[in-house]
Amino acid sequence: MMNLLRNSPVLRLCLALGVVLLMSTSLRAAQVETPDELIRKLSTDVIEKIKADKEIQAGNPKRVSEFVDTMIMPSVNFERMTSLAVGRGWRDANPEQQRQLIVEFRTLLLRTYSGAFGQVTDQKVRMKPSRADAADDEVIVRSELVSRRGPPIQLDYRMQKIGTNWKIYDVNVLGVWLVETYRNQFGQEINAGGVDGLLKSLSEKNRQYAQG
Repeated sequence: MMNLLRNSPVLRLCLALGVVLLMSTSLRAAQVETPDELIRKLSTDVIEKIKADKEIQAGNPKRVSEFVDTMIMPSVNFERMTSLAVGRGWRDANPEQQRQLIVEFRTLLLRTYSGAFGQVTDQKVRMKPSRADAADDEVIVRSELVSRRGPPIQLDYRMQKIGTNWKIYDVNVLGVWLVETYRNQFGQEINAGGVDGLLKSLSEKNRQYAQG
């Protein structure tokens, strides 16, 4: 999937939008009754904000980071996403290593996909029928990114209810889940060098992104 994303600006855009939503859910959670409505409103807001900001469209690292940080709340469950992506290595990591993994993984996601924001033009999000039960506390919200320039692209979210709020912890583009993709990659690095090896790899990738 990683090669496919690198070669397809549209798919990179879909995943970039998914990543931003994944990091911003709790900002509006208290105002939205259902996970479907939360995704619909957040998707619309994110796309419109990107369209209105040329610096974000250009992938300016400082502006993109500010854009995401203004939407992040302390209760966002990014820790769960990171733990699932790291897999069995998460249990072997001490608290400080876990903290570093969260920071480095977040940085990697932003720097990998922020360049795709320049592809935002006429895209809109179309929600698909919900299959969830009202009593569920884990759901998959299904949507499509539609544009006049091509066929709809599947964009789904795994969500968990914590208290009264719904939070995203995984995103799916065309049937491939982000967490699973990174878990396979991170697993290889942990097998080769342990948790410290994974942290070193993430730090080096982020350093390279920052330099160019």
